[in-house]
Amino acid sequence: MQNQPSANEEALRSAPFGQLARKLCIPAILIMLVTVIYHMADVLFISKTGDPNKVAAVSLASPVFTVLSGLGVLLGTGGCTAVSLALGKGERDKVRAYSALCIYGSVAVGLAFGAAVLAFLPVICSWLGTDEATLGFTMDYLRVIALGAPVILFCNVVPSLVRADGSTVNSMIGNMIGTVGNLVLDPILILALNWGVTGAAIATVLGNVFSMVYFIWFITHKGRTYAAAPKHISLRGEILKPVFTLGLPMSVSTILSSISGAVCNNLMMQYGAVAVSASSVASRVGMIISMTVMGICIGMQPAISYNYSANHRKRLTEILWKTCALAFAVGTALALVCLIFRDQVISIFLSDPEVLRIGRVCLLASVIIGPVYGFYQLSTTYLQATGKAKKAIIVSLLEKGLIYIPLLFIAHALFGLYGVIFSGTVTTVLSMAVSLYFCYHIYRKELSEGEYV
Repeated sequence: MQNQPSANEEALRSAPFGQLARKLCIPAILIMLVTVIYHMADVLFISKTGDPNKVAAVSLASPVFTVLSGLGVLLGTGGCTAVSLALGKGERDKVRAYSALCIYGSVAVGLAFGAAVLAFLPVICSWLGTDEATLGFTMDYLRVIALGAPVILFCNVVPSLVRADGSTVNSMIGNMIGTVGNLVLDPILILALNWGVTGAAIATVLGNVFSMVYFIWFITHKGRTYAAAPKHISLRGEILKPVFTLGLPMSVSTILSSISGAVCNNLMMQYGAVAVSASSVASRVGMIISMTVMGICIGMQPAISYNYSANHRKRLTEILWKTCALAFAVGTALALVCLIFRDQVISIFLSDPEVLRIGRVCLLASVIIGPVYGFYQLSTTYLQATGKAKKAIIVSLLEKGLIYIPLLFIAHALFGLYGVIFSGTVTTVLSMAVSLYFCYHIYRKELSEGEYV
């Protein structure tokens, strides 16, 4: 591996913000939207079967998929941040060790996860809140996801790792290959072959197989920064600790999201599969906003980590403020579009009048925080990207667990279904206030110490 900075590293260090945003944020946004399309495609084509129980089953199974994604975030985001910080310091040997740990670790963890899901499938489905009408469909979906877990986890980890030196276009290409494959296979397997939820799960796994093939090719032939050789794997504390501590905040957030999602679905099931279906559709539409804004903030994460580690404080400050403004503008525009066309969007998936009625409220709750969601996401990204893992974990615990789960039960007791629907909105606002408080005091402290010059 050469010791001179690559062109990507030079861009992180000195490219104008507009150029940096195009290079980092647009591919990252597309990657995030790929995730939305993955989830929306399954629901869209399953909804064409006309069975709300099948739609509800995919939603009920989603917490397990989210736990798997959380493990991917642990290795992927942790590895990306660790590599970016190491690049800023010129520590090339650590870059190799971090990369190998995350790549091979994703396969090993995926195998263990899949085996655990298959071993405890009936118990897991009971925890998820399935009833007699949805149990069989949920089990069918999860069996396939468990078998494909190593591939899915690999394709969660490697795209994040590839972004570490600014190779976001390659990360985007790999994700897009999988998405296109999934979109082509969904109607064939779900509708033409009448495989229902099993077909949706198979399409998801095969889409990830296509992505995996591309990423293996990229790492072995084009990825200058990364190492794929097993000899580079290291379990030393100095390698394990940065990856796990830096990846833990977003991983905790993702896994807690799974737990809170299961709790929310259990409460929703008290109002029937129709309520779960409406919430599922609305949340996926709301993901268009949250994932786009997240793409802007996470896309800038390598630049934040690199310049923080390299002590380029003026550059870091400019990136933070301009990223915040961009996220606010995009979040506001998308929220307005979703609200104006909410009926048309929901009707694409399900036309049942009751689903539409509940879906309107669910969609309002999902998109109303669009204008300010960027403040929350950028502050948590900053805490993580600069190594403030403890504070980032606190914010994650608040948003997905310590505030949200108790609030779900309180709001349900006071306001019923609508209390459950708006609990997430209130939780995000409260968590945003805490994360901004942390970031403000960190910034003021470093400013007073003369670090921002």
